Amino acid sequence: MSGTLVRIGELAAMAGVSIRTVDYYTGLGLLTPASRTASNYRLYARADADRIAVIRSLETQGVSLDDIAAAFTGGHADVAAILTSIDDDLRVLNTALETATPETQGLLAAIATRVHSLVSIALQIPPDLPLG
Repeated sequence: MSGTLVRIGELAAMAGVSIRTVDYYTGLGLLTPASRTASNYRLYARADADRIAVIRSLETQGVSLDDIAAAFTGGHADVAAILTSIDDDLRVLNTALETATPETQGLLAAIATRVHSLVSIALQIPPDLPLG
């Protein structure tokens, strides 16, 4: 996307959300205006449309906006350690699945599906998406 700045309405249209949603995300610290016009209109980077898409995807998967905001502002994470931890957790989940009751197997399968969805979303996040 181009590096030009857009007004809130343009950003909302690009992201397929309402101006109110952009306002809400800005109020939570999920978005930060890049600048303001002489008339005090907020201007956003076009890349913020990608950021909104990531927020919406995570929110759809049940990640709270507070958790998303904390991740965006929390600094750099040790991704290798996180992936190792996820891998370990999935091994435990698979082991539990082998001995679980049918009812528990359904619950564990639902959890595994949610993890898969979140990993898929994470892999779609553009590597140059400004998160801070």
